[in-house]
Amino acid sequence: MSHQDRSLFDLARASLDREAQRALAWEGTLAEYLALVEERPQLARNAFQRLSDMLESHGSRPSSERGARRRWKLFDDPFGSGRDAVFGLDGPLDELVATLRAAARGLGPERRVILLHGPVGSAKSTIVRLLKRGLEQYSRTDEGALFTFRWEVDGQRIPSALHQDPLLLLPHAARAQVEARLNAKRRRGPAIRIEGELDPASRWWYAELLARHGGDWAQAMEHVRVQRFVISEEDRVGIGTFQPKDEKNQDSTELTGDIDYRRIAEFGSDSDPRAFNFDGELCVANRGLAEFIEVLKLDVAFLYDLLGATQEHAIKPKKFALTSIDEVILGHTNEPEYRKLATNELMEAFRDRTIKIDVPYNLALSDEVQIYRRQFSSERLPGRSVAPHTLEMAALWAVLTRLEEPTNSSLGIVQKARLYDGQSVQGFGPEHVTELRKAAPREGLFGISPRYVQDRIAAALVSERPTVTAFDVLDSLEAGLTHHSLVSTSD
Repeated sequence: MSHQDRSLFDLARASLDREAQRALAWEGTLAEYLALVEERPQLARNAFQRLSDMLESHGSRPSSERGARRRWKLFDDPFGSGRDAVFGLDGPLDELVATLRAAARGLGPERRVILLHGPVGSAKSTIVRLLKRGLEQYSRTDEGALFTFRWEVDGQRIPSALHQDPLLLLPHAARAQVEARLNAKRRRGPAIRIEGELDPASRWWYAELLARHGGDWAQAMEHVRVQRFVISEEDRVGIGTFQPKDEKNQDSTELTGDIDYRRIAEFGSDSDPRAFNFDGELCVANRGLAEFIEVLKLDVAFLYDLLGATQEHAIKPKKFALTSIDEVILGHTNEPEYRKLATNELMEAFRDRTIKIDVPYNLALSDEVQIYRRQFSSERLPGRSVAPHTLEMAALWAVLTRLEEPTNSSLGIVQKARLYDGQSVQGFGPEHVTELRKAAPREGLFGISPRYVQDRIAAALVSERPTVTAFDVLDSLEAGLTHHSLVSTSD
């Protein structure tokens, strides 16, 4: 039967992988899950280990960028046909991956907020978006499978509020022996550790069922069903995203959850964990990643919550004890906000718990050209064409705004841009690039963003001319500066 003979419903059904769907729907007893974990210890990884393994699953290749060892292929955007690919920045991305790998090994960064810092439009949000998409896809694979549990009591099905690992149901006395068995079978990767406690609602049910069954743990665990789940930002499972609002409307319960007042009458107390909604962003992000947009604009009370979340791997919901979480916390911020943090003595504790990774603008012309070629490919410009070297001129203009004038009188700023791009300049070689960068450490943290250049190229493309030249684009770039928010017009 040809594609044209099938109904649309049949085409949709045929596109699904039944075996993959069956694997995603797996559920079983706690004993069956423990057998699965013993066979595949990587199922018991923590959030940092899983994120690190996800990055490595996409692979890497040697980088041609000075100062970078590897180019990590996740940042080529394997999910969206390259629409979100990050060009250049191999050095900062390699530093980010090294930080995550160190955290996966428990060497310290797992107790820090990872802060991406750079000017507007330098791809900070894109980097986090690719990490989130990578986790979502990885959790659907056999290699990246995650499991959680639910309670089945008196006809009720009560899911784990934080999608916690079923291994947290093990008695503390057994954890060391279980860890030793799993690590003896784990041939590669960081050691497995069973860390953390059940969330307050699960602790309540755990204690209740032990009491019902006279302290018989095995009988209590017969009320547990383990199930596979997938990370999904849209479903608010394993990925939490928080964006600061007006200070008067900010409430720390947005991070840690709040009491469900409708259920207080049912359970008789506002401190009963069954009457609490664990739906704050730090709760939602458990087992995955929490993104904080413009994190330094957060109210101080929110930053205190972040300190506990990073250092103690725990949050403090209203009226409950510290609650364990297992997640990567990534924030991003721009230059002015970070300068305020650096000069604020009251924020010393937060600075001490932060790993800052600079994400500057591209300084290599060829990398900047790639950004515009992706946006303005011939397939996306029906009835229009871009003259040769037009995008190169726009990219050069952008890069020049990000460079400082060379102190060497025999080197012009255009020649400096060529050197940074790996081109040959008479009298200068690759060894001079290191000296030039050391002399101007803030290059790339100022200048014009790619967004502005894209907007001005787009403005030139809507003209009546069938072919847009470099002169048209340069005129458009100059005309737009009059209204650019980052350019002073007082001179």
